[in-house]
Amino acid sequence: MKENRSFGAVLTLVLLFLLPLPSRAAATKTLDIYFIDVEGGAATLIVTPTGRSLLIDTGFPGDRDAGRIAHVALEIAGLKQIDHCVITHWHRDHVGGVPALAKLIPIKNYYDHGLPQTLGSDLQAEFIDAYKQTTEGKSITLKPGDEIKLQRSPKYLPPLDVRVIAAGGMVLGEQSIAPQVRPCGENFEARAEDTSDNVNSVAILLTFGRFKFFDGGDVTWNIENRLVCPKNLIGPVDVFQVDHHGVDSSNNPTMVRAIQPRVAIIDDGPRKGAEPNTFATLKQSPLIEAIYQLHRNLRSADKENAMVGYIANEEEACLGNFIKLSVEPDARSYTVSIPAKQISRSYRTR
Repeated sequence: MKENRSFGAVLTLVLLFLLPLPSRAAATKTLDIYFIDVEGGAATLIVTPTGRSLLIDTGFPGDRDAGRIAHVALEIAGLKQIDHCVITHWHRDHVGGVPALAKLIPIKNYYDHGLPQTLGSDLQAEFIDAYKQTTEGKSITLKPGDEIKLQRSPKYLPPLDVRVIAAGGMVLGEQSIAPQVRPCGENFEARAEDTSDNVNSVAILLTFGRFKFFDGGDVTWNIENRLVCPKNLIGPVDVFQVDHHGVDSSNNPTMVRAIQPRVAIIDDGPRKGAEPNTFATLKQSPLIEAIYQLHRNLRSADKENAMVGYIANEEEACLGNFIKLSVEPDARSYTVSIPAKQISRSYRTR
């Protein structure tokens, strides 16, 4: 009889071991951000711990970039749809991929800074028309202060907030798009006002517990100044998706000093972006721990590029390797990896 009770206890333990884990434990997944290589355009896919998704920009027109985004979304992230898609501005390397991508994976909600009433010399009607046809005129215009609601965080996860802090040439708290640049910090330098659509880019600040991530699209020098002066609207961040692919007309040192990134990720191409002055500005940021690039800048010297292990694609003819950022469920640490190179490094949040 005693042996039977002992056997029963062992059997109970085995069965408990084989039972599925409670739903709370099963749901504690990471917050993942994928920086997809669209060779000098932009495509950043955010997937929440509960499986909701936000894609920021869609790369160039055609099948290449749409295929790379769909591959990451469907096969790597395991999505069945993209819940939200933000187009930061109307340049072809950001909006161009929408029609082709929408044929590969359903996209439920579209956002932008507003359809242009007139076309500037830097805009091409064919890409905007294709976007309007794909969205069937149902896109949502974002304004500074708007929130994109990805999920209602369960109690066991930190709160997740995606906030628009610039759009349409205005930053949070401003009442007019009139130039409002103010002297700010050491070595202040204002530049001529940008008349391209870059100035209208949607800039987003994502907060997940202690973790903060900033994606400014292609905002340029004077808008960047307004984002941190007279009030720092961004604040210190853990990860900075370097503005405008890392070109020198953006990435104002005043802003970079103010946001104090620990990790910078540049969505550049082999011959576009990651320019020397921007790279120097990032290296001089006092708290910077690592700079990652989607591509080696083939026009710059090795010392003006990230280290080999921090560059996803070394050659111009490449396989389109992506960079992945994963934030732990408690938001106290995160890992940046280049899966194709089997390289990863972990960091602590602030």
